[in-house]
Amino acid sequence: MAGGLVLLAAVTLLSAIQQCHFVWLVGQSRRKHKVMPPAVTGAPEFERTFRAQQNCTEFYPLFLSTLWIAGSFFNQELAALLGLLYVYARYKYFYGYVASAKGRLAGFHLNLVALIFLVILGAAGIVNSFLDEYLDFSIRKKLHKLF
Repeated sequence: MAGGLVLLAAVTLLSAIQQCHFVWLVGQSRRKHKVMPPAVTGAPEFERTFRAQQNCTEFYPLFLSTLWIAGSFFNQELAALLGLLYVYARYKYFYGYVASAKGRLAGFHLNLVALIFLVILGAAGIVNSFLDEYLDFSIRKKLHKLF
């Protein structure tokens, strides 16, 4: 049963490992700059590292929900590819932010592109499923017949 979801599961696991790595880097930065919990202020490098990790955590539920909805209702392979793009964008965002506040922008914009496409694919898949289930009209089947 789970074999049909293997790509989504793999991207989810990779993203979870990435989140753990970002948390670990905040801990490393705390030790380096001697910022003891629960303090969240200190050296600018620590504050940028902390904010980068927090921002990644804040976006994580949105990413996971759109990844799984797009993959389940539209296309698993395309959703997984966009998920990998998101993970890469978060990497660029995190390390760019640690270097400088402006350094986060390229990763942030790429991250938004991935999320927007996941939302669009998820919405399209849900609409198609709704139409097929309740109105016996499948856009996907109609397009398949044309091509």
